[in-house]
Amino acid sequence: MNNDDTARALTRSALEHSAVHLLHRAGQCAGDIFGEEMSKQGLTPRQYAVLVSVSENEGVSQTSLVESTGIDRSTLADIVRRMIKKGLLERRRTREDARAYAVRLSQEGRQKLHLAMPLASRADDRLLSALSNEDRQRFIEMLSAIVRSLGMPAVNSSSHAAE
Repeated sequence: MNNDDTARALTRSALEHSAVHLLHRAGQCAGDIFGEEMSKQGLTPRQYAVLVSVSENEGVSQTSLVESTGIDRSTLADIVRRMIKKGLLERRRTREDARAYAVRLSQEGRQKLHLAMPLASRADDRLLSALSNEDRQRFIEMLSAIVRSLGMPAVNSSSHAAE
């Protein structure tokens, strides 16, 4: 083995044992699978996460959506704005705070979510297909533990939010 082969082997070995790298690669796979499954619905993983979160908390504030989805404030505001234009969400000022918005699903948003949920579930199943049923549940629990330990709210493990 020459020096170049040794360097490649060491780099490959380092990447194969890097949690950050493997999570990044798994995220790429998850995004690709989600995109394939959701192609007819035209939803991104973040848009789907917003629809799920709003459906579970009708009238939620955008600040609460930031907390429940993990999407940063400015990106979330842009996503909500675009989803309102598409007719998926409705937004109104809250009575308690005239500066805050309450976000709700529109009828079209409910229909879109109803059609998207089985597709998101299928994407999850495809992504986790290499694992046994027991390992799948444990993997989800471990990912949630990582998210919780880093101070970010974990996504409800029964929902199928991706990204």
